[in-house]
Amino acid sequence: MKEVSRNEYLTRLESKRGNRMVKVITGIRRCGKSYLLFTLFRRHLLAQGVDEQHIIALALDDMLNEEYRNPKALYQYVLDRVADNQMYYVLLDEIQLVEGFEAVLNGFLHRDNLDVYVTGSNSRFLSSDIITEFRGRGDEIRIFPFRFADICTLYEEHPQVLLSQYYYYGGMPQVWMTDNTKEREQYLRALFDNVYLSDIIGRYHLRGVEEIGMLTDVLASAVGSLTNTTRLRNTFKGECKSDISQNTVGSYIEYLKDSFLLNEAKRYDIKGRQYIGAQQKYYFIDLGLRNARLQFRQQDDGHLMENMIYNELLSRGMLVDVGIVPVSEKDENQKLIRKQYEVDFVVNSGSRRYYIQSAFEMPTGEKRKQETQSFRKIGDGFKRILIQNAPVVPWHDDDGILTISLTDFLLKPEALDW
Repeated sequence: MKEVSRNEYLTRLESKRGNRMVKVITGIRRCGKSYLLFTLFRRHLLAQGVDEQHIIALALDDMLNEEYRNPKALYQYVLDRVADNQMYYVLLDEIQLVEGFEAVLNGFLHRDNLDVYVTGSNSRFLSSDIITEFRGRGDEIRIFPFRFADICTLYEEHPQVLLSQYYYYGGMPQVWMTDNTKEREQYLRALFDNVYLSDIIGRYHLRGVEEIGMLTDVLASAVGSLTNTTRLRNTFKGECKSDISQNTVGSYIEYLKDSFLLNEAKRYDIKGRQYIGAQQKYYFIDLGLRNARLQFRQQDDGHLMENMIYNELLSRGMLVDVGIVPVSEKDENQKLIRKQYEVDFVVNSGSRRYYIQSAFEMPTGEKRKQETQSFRKIGDGFKRILIQNAPVVPWHDDDGILTISLTDFLLKPEALDW
């Protein structure tokens, strides 16, 4: 089996090497953080001439290393292996398992010859602990499951063939280590129930364990749809016969986000240049996990494509919102009415902005007009891009709207600027 190089992450790690900050590698569990750090980055260091004795690596989720979850024991373990004044590279996996790890890492920062890299599997560990405690001395590198471009390096099949599998199985690395359909599905189901939900239930000491499972199912069914905690609570009351409170729904969503299972896309008023907090969209970090949660029965291709585009944009380090364009128009009776047109994604990358629409099927000119009408209401000069699932030769229409295929978007980052 070929190996996914994940060069974009190695490049980022190398660029931060020796910067006197703790490099914090975050991402959902089993997405490849440990392999990146202990195999790919360690191999990179050795190839750069670093002595093997100057690499101190410890997997804290290994039961054999349980004693080092004690902060003093961990601190001493590292110091005992520092034998000279040359640079040592400290690689620590799942650092959040160490109670009081902030003091340990701060202690390492006081030593000029320690360059520290850690992994963590929940965002709260980064945002509330690292940033607050380190006051700007923690440097996050967020990694994602395999991108579609990664999958295409593993197989020789045509990208369009692999794309149908990617819709179904997503990008969790272990899934692509086998071609057996049942094994893939069983792995994803077990991963969701026995790892992710189990982690959340244990971490937050939840009693109503069925409720967070039901909420996950509701969110999985509504990928790419506008919603809020009030609507979700009402769904529980109507369909699940649950009296769960709105606050509890909000807390459960935060737990799913903190575990990197779920991302929230906020609504942005393009003309008013402000966020609108009434409703949001939620996307799963991995399509295979989403599909497994629903027993692979709900294959809403349009919304899954939207989810796939959203994840790809995030993995490229872009800032992504969902957009609205409020306008005043006259109806058939010439009465002035207010309308809102939706833009699937408002994407910011440095000084660049892109407006993106996702269209799984576009069989007619009328459908294309419907998909692009929001673009014509925006009125600024930023790039407008329509991404369709089917293969298409890239082209610009008379309004300057670029149409590209999903595979071109996924495999060619420069396609956004064609």
